[in-house]
Amino acid sequence: MTQAEIKLCSLLLQEHFGEIVEKIGVHLIRTGSQPLRVIAHDTRTSPDQVKKALCVLIQHNLVTYQVHRRGTVEYEAQCSRVLRMLRYPRYIYTAKTLYSDTGELIVEELLLNGKMTMSALVKRVADRLTETMEGTDGKTMDYAEVSSTFVRLADTHFVQRCPLVSPTENSEPGPPQPAPTLVINENDMYLVPKLSLIGKGKRRRSSEDDATGEPKAKRLKHSTDNKEPIPDDGIYWQANLDRFHQHFRDQAIVSAVANRMDQTSSEIVRTMLRMSEITTPSGAPFTQPLSSNEIFRSLPTGYNISKQVLDQYLTLLADDPLEFVGKSGDSGGGMYVINLHKVLGSLATATLESVVQERFGSRCARIFRLVLQKKHLEQKQVEDFAMIPAKEAKDMLYKMLSENFMLLQEIPKTPDHAPSRTFYLYTVNILSAARMLLHRCYKSVANLIERRQFETKENKRLLEKSQRVEAIIASMQATGAEEAQLQEIEEMITAPERQQIETLKRNVNKLDASEIQVDETIFLLESYIESNTKRQ
Repeated sequence: MTQAEIKLCSLLLQEHFGEIVEKIGVHLIRTGSQPLRVIAHDTRTSPDQVKKALCVLIQHNLVTYQVHRRGTVEYEAQCSRVLRMLRYPRYIYTAKTLYSDTGELIVEELLLNGKMTMSALVKRVADRLTETMEGTDGKTMDYAEVSSTFVRLADTHFVQRCPLVSPTENSEPGPPQPAPTLVINENDMYLVPKLSLIGKGKRRRSSEDDATGEPKAKRLKHSTDNKEPIPDDGIYWQANLDRFHQHFRDQAIVSAVANRMDQTSSEIVRTMLRMSEITTPSGAPFTQPLSSNEIFRSLPTGYNISKQVLDQYLTLLADDPLEFVGKSGDSGGGMYVINLHKVLGSLATATLESVVQERFGSRCARIFRLVLQKKHLEQKQVEDFAMIPAKEAKDMLYKMLSENFMLLQEIPKTPDHAPSRTFYLYTVNILSAARMLLHRCYKSVANLIERRQFETKENKRLLEKSQRVEAIIASMQATGAEEAQLQEIEEMITAPERQQIETLKRNVNKLDASEIQVDETIFLLESYIESNTKRQ
């Protein structure tokens, strides 16, 4: 766990949950698993506050607990899961792209609340969609429509069930366990309970009392007294982040094939990935083998290419030096797989080449690609192959060596390692370079978040004034105020202040966009490193 990762985790926890949760979370990241009493003592926080903070972290899957033999419960932070919070906007946008506004709000609610029952989630999303529907002509969102989108998300594994308390635990005689044991049946992870949710979304009332004049507190008491048993009580759902990562990886593969070959090749690869997206585990090095006939039948309806042309494309993809697609057999017109490990390696290499070119220029990028291709080269060989003068080549090699993009390997002719009798070979280790670049990306994101917070803090008074004015204008428009009155309110913000607000918004948007772009690089590098780790 590097300092850059800890700092980024700290910023993300503070931004999402506040100071107390951030203090507990970072303490667990630094120290590893600890019991409640030790956490409270070390952080000098009251046990009640520590309990509440741990509840929040467990609810959002950021902390796990384990019961030891002596009966003590130890809590451990999941740093990798905390860093995933950086990707929340991307998860929500993906759900919107695939399943429209309903899917977007389902995933957003699950990420905001950590875990939710299907019935509570459907009602919440239906209410939110009803509020956003234009006009007051009584348009509402039906629960059944939200339920069907939820079922589609579960069928494609974008949402999954949370582990449940073991049913045998409560029935066993003897003293109760200090913490429940959670279990999940693999077959039930995506099984949606059969609920008959009938109803429509409701708009919030503007007044605290409803039409009958009954106070809100009294209404709440009545609703709790007459509460019916919830049909899916105890069955909680969460967003399946691994499935989202699989989708991001597939999109990157399709884009890479389109850039290297053409649109038809990328569509064939997209079809292969779509056919094997549920059957292939997230960490598998290859997709499931697919026959040429199966791929032909599954191509999108708009693609009118013959079987012969498809076979030619598949042969072309299989013969490509990058080996994105491999042939695994001859049955069914030929069996083909996508080599996910090779693809991730190529994407990570392309990312490193791009970074070298942006930081050091095109000549350095030429040397970097040359060393990658030839594996090991002496300085003289680099000068000759790259056709760059000796002095410049030496400077460029040393620059990349000092920045850890390259490594220098010594091969002595004699046991005494005398410099005059030693070969010095330059080489590139993609894995170590990817780790170094990932560390820098974490630093960059932390700096971007700090800068965004600084910008908003500096202009806090102006932002509050702008929000107050906007709220006043909105309430006056609702009551049918005249144009002259609205103009008068708008003039409360002067021209220089308005310009300052515009500049701030532009800067914050740039910083937000930069965070998302850096996170795309982080995702590629993390996927490549994880793929290598699993392979070893």
